[in-house]
Amino acid sequence: MTAAAPPEPSTTSSPTHFDSLGADRPTRASWALFALAVGGFAIGTTEFASMGLLPQIAAGVGVSIPTAGHLVSAYALGVVVGAPLIAAVAARVPRRQLLLILMLVFLVGNAASAFATSFGFLLVARFVSGLPHGAYFGVASVTAAALVPANRRASAVARVMLGLTVSNIVGVPVATWAGQHLGWPALYIAVAVLAFACLVAVNTWVPPVRVGTGTASVRSELSALARPQVWFALVTGMVSFGGMFATYSYIAPTVMTLAGLSENGVVWILASFGVGSTVGTLLGGRLADRALVPTLFAGLVAIGVVLGAFGFLATTPVGAFLAVFLLGGSGSFMMPALQTRLMDVAAGGQSLAAALMHSTLNVANAVGAWLGGAVLAAGYSYAWPSRVSVVLPVVGIIIFAVGLAFQRREKARETVLS
Repeated sequence: MTAAAPPEPSTTSSPTHFDSLGADRPTRASWALFALAVGGFAIGTTEFASMGLLPQIAAGVGVSIPTAGHLVSAYALGVVVGAPLIAAVAARVPRRQLLLILMLVFLVGNAASAFATSFGFLLVARFVSGLPHGAYFGVASVTAAALVPANRRASAVARVMLGLTVSNIVGVPVATWAGQHLGWPALYIAVAVLAFACLVAVNTWVPPVRVGTGTASVRSELSALARPQVWFALVTGMVSFGGMFATYSYIAPTVMTLAGLSENGVVWILASFGVGSTVGTLLGGRLADRALVPTLFAGLVAIGVVLGAFGFLATTPVGAFLAVFLLGGSGSFMMPALQTRLMDVAAGGQSLAAALMHSTLNVANAVGAWLGGAVLAAGYSYAWPSRVSVVLPVVGIIIFAVGLAFQRREKARETVLS
């Protein structure tokens, strides 16, 4: 039975353009954040479990494993294309309604994937499945921030992102097992069921939320692209996470070679990454509510330190588990702060800016995988991709510092002119 929705919240004049249900409705906000996280859980499960089932999928549609790898690329392309396009075009669609539409498209894409009988059809279905990914997280983040008081925005964003991190601990292993024993379509059927659960939960618990002044439009969303601070934040995230992905893209052969772990050990290593990501997201969200910019800097430094130490730690089984745990934790630690920073500096284009974060993460994934592969192709050992990629979070720190200096100069100029 669907709960009655509260009246549309009134707008405020806060500089971040968020409305809030207020601190007097913590229970309703908690259930709403849980509903949004269910969508993140479903998205994370389909994204990462697909990689683990490529051999089964390849055999099922009659292609080679390298060819089947294009399915992962098709999904990523859907994310990159869909995130900014949907967030801008659907600017006037009420947030809850847009979340429902996005999850419905996600459901259809995964259901179509489950019943695909040819590689071409499956390729299209994976592209369609990826389209709502970034837009969902962008709109869900803006909605989550609007459901709570201003001093809890980053924590609310972190709660939404928890669905993605927990999927690496529970959803991916379970879906992978199901795909191995029941056939690869079981993965996409399970994800479609999760998407339906998200639809019900969002419709039941997420109230109508109006963000900003109620005059959202394609132009207002696109205005975010004209703001230098948006680009400073996006590029900071892209290069910094590129460093993390340079190592994580090759995590299985890395820990098997350096630490001597078996294939079963790799499964637990991946779970360790998920646990670290969950801890990092929770801690980063709480600290970002207290001090946003220092938390961002701390996250950038943490990624650099972990990458620098990774090749040394991962030479023993215990060290490998610790290194991968810290790798997941350091990256996720800065995500709530970075997402909140983007929404703060985007003015009327919060949805677009927040969605673009997930497009840039996919670019970071590609850049990181290329960098790590180039290091290995040059003949260096698996200890070196992390060492070489240390330069990326360092560049991220410099870019973010320059962005802050530019912002201070602009504010000083505005003060003088006023």
